[in-house]
This record gives sequence, C-alpha cells and structure tokens, in this order.
Amino acid sequence: RWPREVSEAPMGDKEGEVIHLRRTIGLLPAVSLVIGTVVGSGIFIAPKGVLMNSGSVGLSLVVWALCGVLSTFGALCYAELGTTFKKSGGHYIYLLETLGPLPAFLRLWAEYLFIRPAVASYVALAFGRYVVEPFFIPCAPPPVLIKLVSILGVTFVVAINCWSVTVASRTQVTLTFIKMFALILIIVPGIIALARGQTENFQNGFEIDTLTLDKLPLAFYSGLYAYGGWFYLNFVTEEVINPNRNIPLAIIVSMVTVTVCYVLVNVAYYTMMTAEELLVSDAVAVTFASHALHGLAPVIPVLVAVSCLGALNGGFFGSPRMLFVGAREGHWPVIFSMIHVRRRTPLPAVLLLYPLVVVMLVRGEIFQLISFASFSRWLFIALATMGMVIHRYRFPLHPRPFKVPLAIAVTFTVVCFFIVGLSLYSDPWNTGGSCALTLSGVPVYYLTVHRSRLPASWMKVSSESHTLSFPYNIMSVVLVTDCLLQYPKWQVMFKVIRGCGGLWNSSGSCESTAFVSPFQTTAISSCRFCWRWLSRKFRPTEDPGLNPSSCTD
Repeated sequence: RWPREVSEAPMGDKEGEVIHLRRTIGLLPAVSLVIGTVVGSGIFIAPKGVLMNSGSVGLSLVVWALCGVLSTFGALCYAELGTTFKKSGGHYIYLLETLGPLPAFLRLWAEYLFIRPAVASYVALAFGRYVVEPFFIPCAPPPVLIKLVSILGVTFVVAINCWSVTVASRTQVTLTFIKMFALILIIVPGIIALARGQTENFQNGFEIDTLTLDKLPLAFYSGLYAYGGWFYLNFVTEEVINPNRNIPLAIIVSMVTVTVCYVLVNVAYYTMMTAEELLVSDAVAVTFASHALHGLAPVIPVLVAVSCLGALNGGFFGSPRMLFVGAREGHWPVIFSMIHVRRRTPLPAVLLLYPLVVVMLVRGEIFQLISFASFSRWLFIALATMGMVIHRYRFPLHPRPFKVPLAIAVTFTVVCFFIVGLSLYSDPWNTGGSCALTLSGVPVYYLTVHRSRLPASWMKVSSESHTLSFPYNIMSVVLVTDCLLQYPKWQVMFKVIRGCGGLWNSSGSCESTAFVSPFQTTAISSCRFCWRWLSRKFRPTEDPGLNPSSCTD
C-alpha cells in the first residue's frame, strides 16, 4: 500500500483527533437501502421488455425468477467481499484489493465520467415524468417542466445527503415502506382476481413457436436491469453497524423480498392484462391501475414517482462513498476524502455528483450513455467477483466471516462475462464507445497516480505556501467536464491546461513568470481562499485499514 502523510492541521474537534464516518446504519436501514435502490422504475416499465423478448407469459415469469436468483447470487458474492474487506467503496475497493490499482481507478473513472451521472439522470427523469404527467392528461407534458421537476428532485436528495447520514437513511426507510405499499397495491388485486378463477391469460403460457433464442438473452438483460442496485450496501460498509452480521443478513432478506414481490407483481399484471395490452403500454403499472384499481388509479403515478425518488436517494447515498474512498486511497483529489466536521457526511463527494447530473439533465443526452453504463457496470462486476475467487486461492487464510459457495461465485462470474460478450455481439457501437470512454482513464492514471507515486498528495495543499501541487488534476477535471458536456471546442480545454501548466513547477510552488495574467492570478487567489475555508469546515479521514479500532463490529 502507498505511504500516507498525516496532515499537520487538527483532524477533529480537538487537536490531533482523527474523525471517521459514524456507524449509524443498522439492519432496517441496510435492508431499506438495498430494497429502496433496487425497486425503482424498472418493475413498472421493464415487464414489457421481458415479455417482448421471451415470447410468452410463462417464460417471462421464469425469466423474472431466474433474474432474481442470479441477482441474489451476485449479492451473496458481494456480501462475502463486504465482510472480507471492511471498507466502503463497493466495486472500487474490491478491484483495488484483488486485481490492483489500475482496474480500480478505471472503475472510479467510469463511475463519474458517465455511469453514475447517466443512471441518476435517467431515474430523475422518470421521477419528473410521473410527477408531471397526471396534470396534463391526455396531453403530453412540456419537456422543460419535466426536467425542472427532475432537477428539484435531485436537489432534494443532495440536500438531505449533505445534511445528515441519519436523515438520509431515515428518508430511505420511509420511501422504502411507500414502495412496498405500491407493490402490495398491485399484488393484492391481482392475486384476488387469480383466486376467483381469472386465469384466461395464463392458458397456453409456454408457446414455443413464439420463442426466438437470439432474443432470450435480451429478456434477461431487461429483467436484470429491474434488479439493479443490489450492490449499494457495499458502498457504505464503514457506516454499517456490525457488518459481519448485518451485511449478509440485509442482503439475503432484501433480495428474497424483492424477488418474491417482482414475480407476484408480474403475475398480477398478467392476471388483469392480456399480453397484447402489456406490449403496447409504455407505463405498465398505470395501465394495470386503470384495469384493476379504478378509483385509486391516479395514486399509482405518485407511488411510482416516490419509488424513483427512493432509488435516486439510494444512489446519492452510496455512490459518493466510492469517490470518497478513491480519494482516500490517492486515486482522486484528496479534498473528496474529507468529511464535514460536525455532520460527518462526505459532503465534497456528494456535491461533485450534483452538477454532473444537472448538466446531463439539461442537455438531455442520456440514453446513449445509459447503454454505455450498462456494459461497463457488468464488466466491472464480473471483474470484482473474479477477483474474489482469485483472492481465495492467493490468500486462503484471510479471514472471511461470510463465505459464499464457490459454485455460486463461479456461476455468477461466468454469467456476467456472458452478458458482457452478448453486449459486444448485439450492440458493438455502444459497447465500443463504452470501452473507449473507460480506457480513456488509462493515460490519466499513468500521468497522475502512477507517475506521482504519492497519490495521497495529488491535490494536497502545503501548510506553508498554500499552493496547489501536481496540476494534472486540473487536466482530469477539464477532461471529465468536457466529456460530459460533449463540448466541441477542445481548443478552450487545451488553453486552460496550457495556462495552468505554466503556473506550477515540478516542486509544486508557483513560479513568477512574466505571462501570468490577471485572470490566472485571481484563480490562484480564489483557490487559496477556498482551501483555507474548506480546511476549517472539513477534515481528512483515516483509512480504517490503518486504524483497526474503527473497523470493530
């Protein structure tokens, strides 16, 4: 592991005190985080894609059940990883510990380059659409209003995640109970109708003639999308009370609950709707409500919007912890490894994600990046579980409080690589773009992390001069911003890099050069002022691996 420097500034309320993220997430908040993140808009939209590609009602139910089993396998693998490496960060920290720093950095790079902004923007748009549409029936709502409501939802989620971990987790618990109420509101009428003998739509449920094998993997792809999010608890491992017990238990309870509910919800859909009605519906839950709930039909869009808000909150609760841990490990500017002194929230990491999501919502170019995100996400999940198997053989004596059967780990890893290969075969352009965006982090890694060999001081400020060292972080920020904005005027980026490059020498001190403009001088002064202010509000955290007492159960 790389050496770390200890800041001379006080790290807590008292001189020399080190602060940590508090362990405030018990079993119920942990279960709520998993269920609340998994149950988003997918179960209300994805049934159409599963039925379309599976070809029959019976086979679509089998696909839903198998997707639940497969997602449970993956969640169990991550339960072992979460109890083996008691650090937050999820995929990133597991890749770092098992396969090395480069794959871990690429996962972190892809997460903030396109994965997390695209996924969060997609969920936020679904939230805005379901909030606005009931007020404009039968007309289409204005896209500007949908985006505005989406931005308000994102702002609300960011605010509570910056304010308090406890408030964010309690909000997640509340939203999860509302989601479960929405699922029960769909399941109960369908089961009652089924018990009364309304089984016409299940006759000839397995029609072999309509099955096309080349489309069947796409049915699994749609189903797995609805189960996505089972790994978010691993992003907050350091904040879970008694992780050896609560992480595996929360994952098992959550995934069994979600799988059973998803299958029953689809049974209810097929009981009240024909396959043809489901295939022509863009909002399956709303169509179901018009058939089964009658007077309560207007409630369903509101509940779906709340479900999307819960998934959005879970994403903003977990994903910034990956950036937080990456900065602590030296793979990102050290400012993002800081937490608020009083609130104990990773506020800089949370705030970085906010403008990225808002910009993507405003520009509206989301769906292209969603396809990129799906490929990269499954690729890195496959690498993480493969790394778990490799780590078992390399370090057989390493303590593993929870150990998943090897057959489950191997099966899940093989299926993940199959999904990745299928994406390459069926959609080479989008997967190629995803690979290109991910691999664009390789030169950044070698120009920054690998070159410095002291990554903890990547964006460190000297206590004597208060000058920024290692200016390549500016190049990384500009590259990320321009890629997100898809800004065509690359000349501006190179001018910024060139101007900033002349302000620092290799030792990190500011040179007195003749071409320093008033703008550049103002920028340096602003950086100094901001850093001094941040130093009073935030403190660096210590790696729990360096302080065993912080990882006690």
